[in-house]
Amino acid sequence: MTLKETLEQLKAMSDEKTFAYNSKNGVGDNQYGVKLGDLRKVAKKIKSNHELALELWGTQNYDAQMLSMLIINPKKLSTDALDAIVRSVKYTRVADWLNSYVVKIHPENEKLRQNWMNDKNPMAARAGWNLTTQRIVKNPEMVNIPNLLNRIENEMSNAAPEAMWTMNFSLAEIGINHPEYRQQAIDIGEKLGVYRDYPTSKGCTSPFAPIWIKEMVNRKG
Repeated sequence: MTLKETLEQLKAMSDEKTFAYNSKNGVGDNQYGVKLGDLRKVAKKIKSNHELALELWGTQNYDAQMLSMLIINPKKLSTDALDAIVRSVKYTRVADWLNSYVVKIHPENEKLRQNWMNDKNPMAARAGWNLTTQRIVKNPEMVNIPNLLNRIENEMSNAAPEAMWTMNFSLAEIGINHPEYRQQAIDIGEKLGVYRDYPTSKGCTSPFAPIWIKEMVNRKG
């Protein structure tokens, strides 16, 4: 499937409600408004196509970039190429798909994580903290939790919104997964108040770290 054919297919899948939802959440007019389920169907049809994925990314179109994350081959990206892609992201949902489907499985993600954790670029920082959250949960020996708590306490309130979100995930996962630091994580969350008043739908857990931590710990029993 060529780039032109793929874009035509995406355009044909345009959904008015999805377009409106994306627009409400910060995506401009450079989109078709394709449902995520439909994007996955297209990706399943294409399978892996690294070259097409790079072409789709280059269009700057929201739906095209989301699709590209599903068909790209992360192992074919150099560290410099992936770093450039991360920095070029304009939308947080694209960033999160990129982190989940590409950054997470890139062979050099630890090297990139260490660099991004000290980066001023909001999307690079978001990716760095996202990877750090994974380490907190699965490989805590790779991170210094006391130092992370100190950074969060001193930096999260003034962090860019893009980085603040994943930084808050790190704070919550420390409290959820490491009982010895749980109260400290809760106290930091209370002190900073980040996402305290975040609108939360019925049945969903608040992203406010103290509430989130307590809820998840209770679920674990």
